[in-house]
Formats: sequence, structure tokens, C-alpha cells
Amino acid sequence: MSSPTSLAPSTSVPAPSSLRAGLRSPVALLRWLWQAYMTPGAPGRATSQPELRWIYTAWLVAFGLKMLGSSWDVSWHFRWLRDDLAPPHLLNSAGTALVVALVVFSSYTGYGVDRRALRLMQAGIATFLVAIPIDLLNHRINGLDITSWSPSHALLYLGTAIMLAGALRGWWLYAAPGRVRELVSLGLWLFFVENVLFTNQHQEYGVLALADYRAGQTTAEPSLLDFAASQGQSPDQFMLPVPSWVHPAWLVCAGLLALVVARKTVGLRWTATAVAGTYLTYRAVVWLLLTSTGFPPSVLPVMLLAGAVLVDLAVTARVPGWLAGPGVTAGVALAAWAQDVVGVIPPWNWAALPLVALGLGLLWGGLDRLVSAAAFARWQAPVEPAQPALDDTPVAAGGGGASAR
Repeated sequence: MSSPTSLAPSTSVPAPSSLRAGLRSPVALLRWLWQAYMTPGAPGRATSQPELRWIYTAWLVAFGLKMLGSSWDVSWHFRWLRDDLAPPHLLNSAGTALVVALVVFSSYTGYGVDRRALRLMQAGIATFLVAIPIDLLNHRINGLDITSWSPSHALLYLGTAIMLAGALRGWWLYAAPGRVRELVSLGLWLFFVENVLFTNQHQEYGVLALADYRAGQTTAEPSLLDFAASQGQSPDQFMLPVPSWVHPAWLVCAGLLALVVARKTVGLRWTATAVAGTYLTYRAVVWLLLTSTGFPPSVLPVMLLAGAVLVDLAVTARVPGWLAGPGVTAGVALAAWAQDVVGVIPPWNWAALPLVALGLGLLWGGLDRLVSAAAFARWQAPVEPAQPALDDTPVAAGGGGASAR
């Protein structure tokens, strides 16, 4: 990634000599960035590859903060009563603040996005921000509401998915083909899949929390258990509030479908396997960090990796989705059975798996039809082709940029 000097326009504030020098004087760095880049422009504005990499590296940092905060938050809620200003909430909020800044930046300047990507980013962050007061109100009315499956929480996940879809589109449209394009895309898809599977962590924590409670070794604070009892919830309702078919249905029909889309979009032979493997590695590292500091443990959905490998093989072999879906589901069920034998799996409703397999087959088949449609090919093209950048410098402050078109 280039140093700031390669992007330095002519401004009244001199560019830092290097990134390290800029970080030593953050106020001067921000003044230079403001004068250099905060100029009005329309989506599709000429953006050099170094500039594009800086923008989307910031997106990766933002969602890295959000993912870390979310992972900590689940474990936090299985130990202590809810707190609006709890450390995991603050970490997540820092990531959200950076996302807001990035959306405002692209909305004002037009850098790094076409109109559709920008609209997705704007709709996603708007949905997320609207969900926050709704969620706070829900907690005030209904109490703890620890479940990941509440409507107000669903709005948070939906907003995150929409803004990630915008970032994935913007990066893929304008990044130059090559290794960097693929790696950043894999990073963004990792955050997308983690967001999709986040809700399942309630069962993955709950099954162990309930077992510890029944064994008299609970990691939950007494205040949390007393509060749950005051809400009229039994330990089973509190720790496993949704039916046993939900975890496998969501992992297969949402998680694996997201991996199918990632594989078809990025195009690398082992895209789904790389994303699922990185996700599980991240979960394992977080598991070690949390349990070593006294937080509750969770079950890892290792069966996801088996599904990811089968997704990659099926897409590479061009197996039709209606046929691949049931086959991949059967592979996931076999891996889940192996996990169940050693007792490290949330409650699974095995009788529901035929319907789950049918659901993935129908969704995957519909996705195949969509990808082959002419309208999808048109949607993949940028709404506003980016202006060619003659060099690596942006328009100087006050230069007007894309507004001159």
C-alpha cells in the first residue's frame, strides 16, 4: 500500500512524509486528508488504486472492530446483566462510527463507489442506526431480551448485511484484478458470513451454559440468573429460547448459501473453504481468549467447514443447485453427527433435515437461475463507469472533481 506522499495533492497543508510521520501528528494528517479529499463529487468519481485500497482497508478495520465487539458481546450476555455502555458495545460502536464516516465520505465525494453501491451502504447504515433506538426501547419494555433472534436484533444484522453488500460491490467493481482484489473480497465475505451466522451463537453458547447450570458450575453471575427468574423464564427458556430445528436450518440455508454466493462472486476454487476455515479459526482464537479470562465457552460449528468444502467442489463441478443443495446438506449432517457423538453441538432436530435440504436446494437453484439471467449481467456493471485516473493524485481542494461532468 502506497505511502501518503504518493497521493499528495497540492494543498495548503503539506502532506506527511510517510504514514508513520502522519500517525505521529494525527491532527496535521487529518487536516491534510480533509483538504485533499473532502471535495464534492458524484458516484463513479475517478479513484486511483492506492486511494481505493486505503478506503476499503478502512472498511475492513471498521468491520473488524464490529466483529470483535459482537463476539465479546455474546459471551458477555451469558455472564452479566446487559449494560448499554459495556466494553463490547463500545468496541462495536467504534466500528459503527467508522462505517458512518466512510459512508458520509463516499456520499459527499463519490470516491470508490457507483450509485448502487452507495445506495446499499446508505440503506444499510440507516437501517442499523434506526434499529439502535428500537433495540434500546425493546430492552426497556421487555427487559433483558438476551436472545439473538429478537426483531430489533434482526434489524441490526440486516443493516450490517446491506452495508456489507454495498462495500463488496464497490470494491469488486473498481479494484484492479489481482491478488489484492481477491484478498480484500475474501475479507469482506468473511465479515458477511460472520454476520449471517451470528444469531446461531445463542444456541452455541446456550447449550454449554445450560449444561454448566445443571451441573452447579454456572459461569453466569447470580444477578443475571435472578433477573431471568424475575422475568418468569426457566433456565431452558433463557439459554435455549428457540426450537432445535433453527440452528441447522439457519446454518445450512443462510450460512452455506452465503458461501455459495461468495464462491460464485470471487471465483477462486476454494473460496468457501477459505472463508469458513478463517471464520472457525477466528472463533477458536476468540474462544481461547474469552475462556482464559473467565467468560463462558461456546460450541464451534465445525460442521460448517464440511459444507464449505462441498460447496466449492459442487460449484467447481458445475453441479446444479437443486441437486447440490441436498447433497451438501447430507455432508453437513454427517459432520454434525460426528460432533454430536462427542457431545459438542447445539440441540439439532434431525427430523427437520429433509426440509432443510429441500430448502437449500430450492435457494441454490434459484440463485443459479438469477446468475444466468441477462439482467444480472447488467446489474454487475457499474452504473457510472469510473473516470480514468491519469495519475495517483486526487483533484486538489476546491477542484470540483466529478461535478464537472
